[in-house]
Amino acid sequence: MKKADIGVAVYVLSAFVMFIVPVPSGVLDVLLACNMAVAFSVMFGCMFAKEALDMSYFPTILLFTTIFRIALNVSSTRLILTSGDPGQVVRTFGEYVGGNDLIIGGIVFIILIIIQFMVINKGSERVAEVTARFTLDAMPGKQMAIDADLNTGTITDEEAKRRRDKIQQESSFFGSMDGAVKYVKGDATAGLIITAVNLIGGIAMGVLRGGMDITSALQNYAVLTIGDGLVSQIPSLLISLSTGILVTKGSKDADMGTILISQLFGVPKSLYLVGAVLCGLGIVTPLPWWIFVGLGLFFIITARQIEAKVQTALIENEVDQEEMVADEIRQPENVTSLLQVDPIELEFGYGIIPLADVNQGGDLLDRVVMIRRQVALELGTVVPIIRLRDNIQLNPNQYIIKIKGVQISEGEILFDHYMAMNPGYVEEEIAGIPTLEPSFHLPAIWITESQRERAESMGYTVVDPPSIIATHLTEVIRQHIAELLTRQDVQNLINNLKDSNPTLVDELVPKLLSIGEIQKVLQNLLKEGISIRDLLSIFETLADYATTTRDTDILTEYVRQSLKRAISARFFPANETVSVVTVDPKVEQDIMASVKQTEQGAYLTLDPEKTKAIIAGVETEVGKLESLGKSPIVITSPIVRVYFKRLTEDYFKDLIVISYNEVESNIELQSVGMVTA
Repeated sequence: MKKADIGVAVYVLSAFVMFIVPVPSGVLDVLLACNMAVAFSVMFGCMFAKEALDMSYFPTILLFTTIFRIALNVSSTRLILTSGDPGQVVRTFGEYVGGNDLIIGGIVFIILIIIQFMVINKGSERVAEVTARFTLDAMPGKQMAIDADLNTGTITDEEAKRRRDKIQQESSFFGSMDGAVKYVKGDATAGLIITAVNLIGGIAMGVLRGGMDITSALQNYAVLTIGDGLVSQIPSLLISLSTGILVTKGSKDADMGTILISQLFGVPKSLYLVGAVLCGLGIVTPLPWWIFVGLGLFFIITARQIEAKVQTALIENEVDQEEMVADEIRQPENVTSLLQVDPIELEFGYGIIPLADVNQGGDLLDRVVMIRRQVALELGTVVPIIRLRDNIQLNPNQYIIKIKGVQISEGEILFDHYMAMNPGYVEEEIAGIPTLEPSFHLPAIWITESQRERAESMGYTVVDPPSIIATHLTEVIRQHIAELLTRQDVQNLINNLKDSNPTLVDELVPKLLSIGEIQKVLQNLLKEGISIRDLLSIFETLADYATTTRDTDILTEYVRQSLKRAISARFFPANETVSVVTVDPKVEQDIMASVKQTEQGAYLTLDPEKTKAIIAGVETEVGKLESLGKSPIVITSPIVRVYFKRLTEDYFKDLIVISYNEVESNIELQSVGMVTA
């Protein structure tokens, strides 16, 4: 057996021996001193433990110390009643601590009992009960968090096992503490009963056996009884305090003493106020001025010193941060971080900073999050993180939008104004600063807050600055979403689909098509504003036709035809006759005759004069639609659609080209013209 095991066994066994064998007063003095030493050791051990589990055997310690203390009570009671000499320790506590007086000693003893019962024990019991309940309730969530971290590879199997063991230990510990606190409460109750028994039994022994009168017996035995009660209740109070410290321990990151001092006396402002209040009490009231004024000055001086230390620490921290930044810049390997290009950036002048600062009420960050959600719902792809940063080189109210580090668009707003746009039916104009709406370059005016209600009542569309920026950013993202779709994004989409359709994904990738070829198809769809959210239908179509061709343009046309319901809903309003432009069959034949197929794909070799004539025809017919207030839509045969779109996309950015096979049968179309050459 180890020495520690023998020591614990002797400690517990000695308690049972004291119940049976009378202990001499000299030995009792030694045991009482040991009891106090153990109580202080327990208290300081709990005080400086980093976390509760550092004292995981505390419930067992409570049980052992309680039974040992009760055994000492029994031994001292036996000596008081038999010989009237329980030893020097008990007599000293009765005469010195209790003031050698029955009333004073009794009052001190009762105060200790009240403190232990009503304050420490009651609070510790409640805290232990609540902590045990919440610890047990939190176990399933903690277990799920560990499993999630393990599944994602954040932690290893060993780390997961260690965390699970710790959760089990915490639940067992706090569950045991909930019951162990009852030991302390019962110990205090037993001490109170033993003291009463000692007092009554001592008086009876002194009068009946010792031949004393009742006054002498009361004085003699009362002092010894009070001493016995105090010498047992003080260690019991220390153990109760240890229990309270352990169950209320908060942080495990620092020593308790350091945290307490820093939290109580670490704020100079509060110390200044305390010092001023104490000085005021010493000067204005009849209280001893030299005590209160001196203590107040002490607090004020301490506050000055702490404030100086805080300022010094802040300066040192700034210097350290600057040195760290300088060191980072000096390191040659950190140059590689400068090569990274953000997919989307929004840079703005200092006048727009309040719109992006949450502390100043700005909601631009929230709007950016909503943009990413909106595009994901509309187009079925995840927009990369949008980087927002201020740029002092810009005008105060200017902002620019960059795609892959290159400026794509810019705008300028007036921070405290609103943009009012005439939808076309406003009869009376309102005064304002002329401008252009940055997203669609429509004429608009800047108006003040006081003009807003009047402008809205007159029929103007009134927009606030954050909405202007958000709309502009959304349109730029829509126009360039195809080039923002990377192979990794496609792989993520494939992984999501594979969870529900593993057979389809395994058949298509990589047996029939590579990730790069699938990326090209998805980019073709996004380039023309077709949502790829229905990825299942897209992959089903690709799996059907990839066995016959791997031309991504042709595969895109097959996919578009399978998505004709979504395309019709996107461009053709329900229950409306849609005005469109068709293409002369001769023009279609000319286009198809000029298509040359190569290993890198198909391209057009159309005569420049013929191209010019076709573009002129498109411009004429599209002008008819725009004059009617309609969207420019051209309907072609399926085999020509992709080449006609490629021919016209550099001249007409918003031109919608749809084949007959992409229109639902219930859609009513009305041709208002035909493109000829």
